[in-house]
Amino acid sequence: MDKYYSYTDFLKAVGHSKKVDEAEKLLNEIYLDLFLNRIQRMHREEKLMVLIDRALDEKDEVAFHLYATELEALHQVVSE
Repeated sequence: MDKYYSYTDFLKAVGHSKKVDEAEKLLNEIYLDLFLNRIQRMHREEKLMVLIDRALDEKDEVAFHLYATELEALHQVVSE
C-alpha cells in the first residue's frame, strides 16, 4: 500500500491531459492511500497498546519488550 507519489507525477498528469479528471483521479488516489495508511497505523498502535498492557498484567517481559520495540519503531517512522 505504500506508494510513492511525487509532485512531478502530479504535474505530468495535469500537463499531459487537457482534462482535469486525470489529475483529480491521481490526487484522490494519493489522498486515499494516505488516509488508509494512517488508519492502518492508528489501528496497529491501538493493538500494540493493548498487547503491551496485557504483557504488563501477565508480567511477560519478553512480550513487553517485543511490543514496545515495535511501537517505538512505528513512532519513529511516523516522525520522519
